[in-house]
Amino acid sequence: MKHRRLFALVLTGTAALLLAGCGSEDARFSTDTQYLGGIYGPGPVSSGAPVDNVSYWDGDGAEGKPSVKISLGEQRAYFYKGGKLVGISQLSTGREGKNTPLGKFHVIAKDPNHASSLYGDYVDAGDNVVMPNVELGKDPKPAGSHFKGAPMPYYMQIAPGFGLHAGYLPGYPASHGCIRMPEFMAENFYKSVSVGTPVTITN
Repeated sequence: MKHRRLFALVLTGTAALLLAGCGSEDARFSTDTQYLGGIYGPGPVSSGAPVDNVSYWDGDGAEGKPSVKISLGEQRAYFYKGGKLVGISQLSTGREGKNTPLGKFHVIAKDPNHASSLYGDYVDAGDNVVMPNVELGKDPKPAGSHFKGAPMPYYMQIAPGFGLHAGYLPGYPASHGCIRMPEFMAENFYKSVSVGTPVTITN
C-alpha cells in the first residue's frame, strides 16, 4: 500500500509521465507465452492458452450514466450504466514496481489510435523491429533505427501517464501501470465512456 501511494504521488507529479503512457513486456514477443486475449505480438497464440471466459459486453441497449470499477486483485473491470452492470473485462494491470495506483479517477482524454511516447521498439527504415521493448531515453538506440511507440488502441486516459486501452494480456499484472483489456472490450468501453466518466480502482 505504501508503495502504491508513493507511486501515485510520483505519477501525478512527474512531468515526464504526462507524455509517457505505458507499453508492453518482452513476453509479448514469445510464442510460448500463455494468453488470455488482446493484442499479442508477432507469434501465434499458444495452443494451451487459457480461454477468457470472463469478458462480456451487454451494454449497447442500456441507458444511464456510465461508470467503471476496476479490481486489481481480481484483474477485472466492471462497467455500469445507470448503476446496472452491463459488462466485465479481464485485465492486465501494473506489475510489481509499476503498480497501477488506487483511487477515484475520471476519464480525462480519449484517443482511438494512441501510442506510447516512452515505451516501444527501435525499428529500422522498413519498420522492422531492431530492438524490442525499449524505454526511450534509457535504452541506447542502435545505429540507423528510430523509436516507435507501443500501440495503445482505444486509449482512455484517467490520469497523467496512464489509462485503459487494448493490449497484451498474459493472465497476470504485466504493464507499466496502464490497464490493458481485450481489444473488443476496450472498443466497447471506449465508445461508451466520455470525458468525465468516473473510474474507481480498488485492491
